[in-house]
Amino acid sequence: MESWEFGRMVRRWRDRVAPDTVGLRTSGRRRATGLRREELAGLAGISADYLTRLEQGRATSPSVQVVESLARALRVSDAERELLYELAGHASPGRDVVPSRLAPSVQRLLDRLSNTPVVVYDATWTLVVANAPYEALMGETSSWRGIERNAVWRHLVGPPNRTVHTAEEEADLQAGLVADLRLTVARYPADRALGRLIEELGAASPRFGELWEAGSSNAGRERSRQKVVEHPAVGPITLDCDTLVVATDDLRIMVYTAEPGTSDAERLDLAVVLGTQTLV
Repeated sequence: MESWEFGRMVRRWRDRVAPDTVGLRTSGRRRATGLRREELAGLAGISADYLTRLEQGRATSPSVQVVESLARALRVSDAERELLYELAGHASPGRDVVPSRLAPSVQRLLDRLSNTPVVVYDATWTLVVANAPYEALMGETSSWRGIERNAVWRHLVGPPNRTVHTAEEEADLQAGLVADLRLTVARYPADRALGRLIEELGAASPRFGELWEAGSSNAGRERSRQKVVEHPAVGPITLDCDTLVVATDDLRIMVYTAEPGTSDAERLDLAVVLGTQTLV
């Protein structure tokens, strides 16, 4: 592959994406006809410097994760996504690989929930995308790299998050995530990246090894929809957290809402405003 072809295509497709179609607020005059380079980099979770080098052909062989992130951020069609993989020197993921793409219909659903905290995970519980209200509520995710984006790792090894759990609730959640991951391995036994994830989790967490060997049956078990989020600026917020499963693409969409007219709804609105709007 000519290294510049991949970058040239990304640059061309960047120009055709209007900022408002990907949830970016703009003001004043813009020189860019579509997304600015730093805007696309932020949406794809890569550095603006790396994107510059990709577009200029100075960086070659982007990883599968980078290609998928760029395809998602650019809102490309299925055929264009396959072309992007080909230009990067990768085979387009087949049915034996855990999917992480957002189909146009799923993206439209997320667009309609643009004012509601929403996060999307793939079948390995690896973060696919989190919208701005979610980051305002739970903290930013754009700096997470590699295994840091995996919810199983974050609950077993990673730093504490803003959700308040008792020790029993946390243990139950860990067991459920590991049990669900076992089912994912059974569905995608040929996925090498999934195999590497299991190895990394086992090396990082003895607790993971115990749960994996125990073969917990917690997968899919009904849990409380209510979560308490301890927000640093507005205090505790009791929310309903509903997980929607997109069966065709094996995605998990988690939606956070509060009962209208309650103090929790007011605190949620305030948290979103504080986290998404620049106050002059």
